[in-house]
Amino acid sequence: MTTPTIDLVRIAAMDAAQAARLLKGVRAATLSGQQPPLVPRPVIGESWDRMLHSGVDPDHDFRTGLLSVEEIEQRRRSSPVTQVLPVLREGLVSVADAAQHIMVVTDGEGRVLWREGSTSVLRKADGFGFEIGAEWTEDVVGTNGIGTPLITRRPVQVFSAEHFVRTHHSWTCTGAPLTDPRDGRLLGVIDISGPLDTMHPSTLALVTSVTRLAEAELRHLHLSSLDRLRSVAAPMLARMTGRALAVDVHGWTAAVTGMPPVRRLALPRTFGAGSTWLPSLGTCTVEPLPGGWLVRAVEGPDPESVTRVVLDVSNARRWSVTVSGGAGTWSHELSPRHAELLYLLATRRSGRSAAGLAEDMFGDRARTVTVRAEVSRVRRYLGPLLAHRPYRFREDVDVQVITPDHPAHLLPHSVAPAVRRARVGAL
Repeated sequence: MTTPTIDLVRIAAMDAAQAARLLKGVRAATLSGQQPPLVPRPVIGESWDRMLHSGVDPDHDFRTGLLSVEEIEQRRRSSPVTQVLPVLREGLVSVADAAQHIMVVTDGEGRVLWREGSTSVLRKADGFGFEIGAEWTEDVVGTNGIGTPLITRRPVQVFSAEHFVRTHHSWTCTGAPLTDPRDGRLLGVIDISGPLDTMHPSTLALVTSVTRLAEAELRHLHLSSLDRLRSVAAPMLARMTGRALAVDVHGWTAAVTGMPPVRRLALPRTFGAGSTWLPSLGTCTVEPLPGGWLVRAVEGPDPESVTRVVLDVSNARRWSVTVSGGAGTWSHELSPRHAELLYLLATRRSGRSAAGLAEDMFGDRARTVTVRAEVSRVRRYLGPLLAHRPYRFREDVDVQVITPDHPAHLLPHSVAPAVRRARVGAL
């Protein structure tokens, strides 16, 4: 008989103390290797597994040093989140205050940059070390509503003893990752936290909705800046010959000449004025523009084709692909979906059909349209490195995959069936 999984809605309907006792029993049984009365929710169980392999102490919290005031202010100024704080405050602070919660906003490294809400709850948060400048990643404080969304890249609600560290069991927290729509970069987590008796399952929908509104506002600001760049660049490109395009600092195209339009140019990690090499264009010259770059392709063959691809998925939160050869070296940070896709192709050098990839990624061989669209997006920056029929890396390219020390930390955001199997060593 299959052990049922915890239903957070039913848990929330219980008396808070009763629910906490039940979850403590589940946690205690799970951590001791016994059969629990209920199975932890998958997002919680997988996080606990990561914590056990990382050596996080389940009974005592650990606190890193707080950032200095100067460092906090520097991170605030440089964060795009500053632009959408009014959206977050309007949607969450008044609700949090009334419900005896606080709103917490972190950066992409899990450092708390803003806290607002109930004064009494802010004082309680101080007792947990949940302060401005504190680090709230899983590696430091275990399963929680900030560190876990940073890893899983999806909204997570953590109630009482679902927290891995025992000293946080009197707390409930709900966090949603905030992603920059311009480049897919993880900007941080928007979190609502408070004492466990204030938990409500609808908080997850509220935090998720307000976070999506903030992302929509960032998208609107991006389109406005792209229009300004286009007004400067379009007249310049109209006088040019050859292939050239104007892109913003995130690679989004404002204007193009001498080549089919491309929505976005995948820029390397380090990009600046001078000569560079891009897999999709070859050797290029780069000049600065107000708010972006003018990229001009140098016509003629490149010195040598690509010989090596390094896919780095060793980090739990950031992944990259590096391409090198006689023409130069190019490195690009990957989105969660593209990290999955390239990992599956790199570990299956014989290739996969569209239906096979759909089964690997979604558990549904019929989702070939989605797979073909994603592969097409990857080919925009990896160019001819990917062959098709079946999809695979070219045979003459050396492909290296850098993986985490333990399989439990492999692409932990991924729910792709093939990646889940790889996390338990069954790929």
